Amino acid sequence: MKGPGARGGTTVRDALRGWGGVTAMAVVCALVALVALCLPLTTATTATQNTTATQTAGTEADEECEAPEKQTLSPSSADGDTIRAIKNRTGEKRKLIVGVDQSSYRWGYRNPNSGKTAELEGFDIDLVHRIAKDILGDPDAVQFKAIPTDQRIPAIQDGRVDMVVRTMTINCDRIADVAFSAPYFKTGQQVLAPKASPVKGYDDTLADRRICTAAGSTAFSALEADQKDGKLPASTDISTTVPNQLDCLVRLQLGEVDAVVTDGALAASQAAQDPTVQLKGDAFTAEYYGVAMKKDADDLVRRVNQILVDYRKDTANGWQASYGKWLSATLGKDAKKSEPPAPQYLRTI
Repeated sequence: MKGPGARGGTTVRDALRGWGGVTAMAVVCALVALVALCLPLTTATTATQNTTATQTAGTEADEECEAPEKQTLSPSSADGDTIRAIKNRTGEKRKLIVGVDQSSYRWGYRNPNSGKTAELEGFDIDLVHRIAKDILGDPDAVQFKAIPTDQRIPAIQDGRVDMVVRTMTINCDRIADVAFSAPYFKTGQQVLAPKASPVKGYDDTLADRRICTAAGSTAFSALEADQKDGKLPASTDISTTVPNQLDCLVRLQLGEVDAVVTDGALAASQAAQDPTVQLKGDAFTAEYYGVAMKKDADDLVRRVNQILVDYRKDTANGWQASYGKWLSATLGKDAKKSEPPAPQYLRTI
């Protein structure tokens, strides 16, 4: 920004020609001095106002994010620009493009016994088929893309996928980057370790132990924060991270780490795969999975939320049926422990 004297520099010089030299210079100097005195005050005032505004915005954001699972839009079946763009794809490309896991047993995995194609199966995959059926009229109109844990958000932001349905926890950091649906599953972080291990849970028995987590996961964030706050022993080694959560189980089997921390729902499925490991202690967080989409895809978020409402009401072929098929064997027959509460929305239409 130009200073007060810059805009009228030529006019001031012209005016000086009609003034007494010394007197004119004295007046100009006085004006310059006055401006110099005022500028710091103006700058300080502006800086104070900006700081206050930033602090206020930060406080409001923190308050809004006390319950990240509620930061979603109300349901709607209306088509918007995002959904129309998906429907306007032609030929083989007229599919919903979804980022999923292909190695999480009972959630999203390739079943070698399902035939030559080894199709993807699991709880998350059922939900994807339901979304595709509602939007495109065909449950199989899906292009699955296997996305590592640490690539879920970049894949959405880069437009490689329309959404991610991959046991993705809704949290405050993530809702700054992507939009989430209402929760479709309740879980919590839990410790997985060999049955013979002295590790008893998320407690002091983790001292001097090596823990594996997936890079970019809520598990790693929780460990990092708890170690900083003294809730996790300082001697616990949390440096081992892997792109895909299942890689932690491999590290555990190879003896490269002593325990794994991940969502209890995933850990239970891994324990079902390997009878030598088991869940240790109770979950030490309460978290919710959501469908992740682009920040500006409001119509798609609303549509998915409407689909979730209908999916949970459908007792024959909806949420309950999928839970019974894929998860009851590892999480127990009581689905209510894993079913999220009635959704609450950020705002209405």
